[in-house]
Amino acid sequence: MLPVYTPSSPTSPTSQQAASRSEHVVSLQGNKGHEWLSLFVNSRAATSASLPLLFQGDSVTGRVELDLLKEETIKAIVISVLAGTTAVGQEESRFLQIDNQLWPPSTPNTKGPSSQKIKGRHSWSFTMGLPTTVPVTEPNGRHGQYPLPPTFSERASPVYIDYRVKVVVRRGMFKVDQPLTLSFGYLPVAYPEAPSTLRRMAYNEGSLLIGPEGDPEGWKVCETVKEKGTLFAVRAVEVKCSLCYAIGTPIPIEITLRSSDKQALDLLATPEALRVHLVRSMTTGSDAMDDDAPRRSNSHFLESVGDAYFWIQLESKLEGNLDGAPQEGGERGRLLRGEIEVQKTLKPSFKFPRFTMRYMIQMLPLKAPGFTLATSSDKAHPG
Repeated sequence: MLPVYTPSSPTSPTSQQAASRSEHVVSLQGNKGHEWLSLFVNSRAATSASLPLLFQGDSVTGRVELDLLKEETIKAIVISVLAGTTAVGQEESRFLQIDNQLWPPSTPNTKGPSSQKIKGRHSWSFTMGLPTTVPVTEPNGRHGQYPLPPTFSERASPVYIDYRVKVVVRRGMFKVDQPLTLSFGYLPVAYPEAPSTLRRMAYNEGSLLIGPEGDPEGWKVCETVKEKGTLFAVRAVEVKCSLCYAIGTPIPIEITLRSSDKQALDLLATPEALRVHLVRSMTTGSDAMDDDAPRRSNSHFLESVGDAYFWIQLESKLEGNLDGAPQEGGERGRLLRGEIEVQKTLKPSFKFPRFTMRYMIQMLPLKAPGFTLATSSDKAHPG
């Protein structure tokens, strides 16, 4: 239900400079607190105290520093970029692994072409480009290419997506390898479709948005829902609700209510009676990418991530006879407009084997004192 997004253009030198705004470091300590192995990673994060952040098209850059107080046997030093999905209670399913050997025995830092002995301070820089897509084996056994999904790690989430940089110091036989890992956030870059010409004009002029009748390209019109119920336990009423929302962020929304019962319209055509939410849908498991598969409570999770706020639209001249005056068939109409603010922290929609995230706009039944609903009509409208 978030607007349709298109991929970004290839990374420019300016964006690569932004990816080096902060430097993050983790270290391994030996005896007496001596830091003998350090991993430095550059990122777009505002400060070095934040989680490292990289965007689509960025390269993972940094350096590895080794400071050995005495001569040791080191077989190799390998830097890797790793990523995978982990369902709660299961092992990680890795979808990305890029390895780069920083120190093979033949490097100039050793005493000779075949020596594995090393001592003192040494530093190796690295650059590893992140691909835009990765090959993944689907649960049905087929192979496909999928865009890298965003990092996802929320408390009590059923699935996590983790990206990390890992350096491993491989020692001689019968000695334990020494790994050092730093997690980072990854965010795909995409842009919403441009608003319609009439919407752009309204934004530039600071005027009211033209509705779907006058600007059909700028709105998504959903099917009309009939709300039937009883008013004050004595009179049966019917109200028709038509939901429209614009393609953009924040999401402008327009709702038209029609009824031949003026009292019901006065009661229900209010911001307090409308309940419209932005809902995040997360699906896990082998059917995550199948839109037609039945949804089970242990693999399909819904969460409200935004509420719509409405005001009564009184400019009837823009929308015809929607100021409450009777229309053909004795129906009256009321127009309400509002918007849903999309939080900046929300992850973009994505489809990936075993984990899919979507957004939808959900309209719950009308609710007001004195009105008893006869039929349920929850509607979720995908974008």
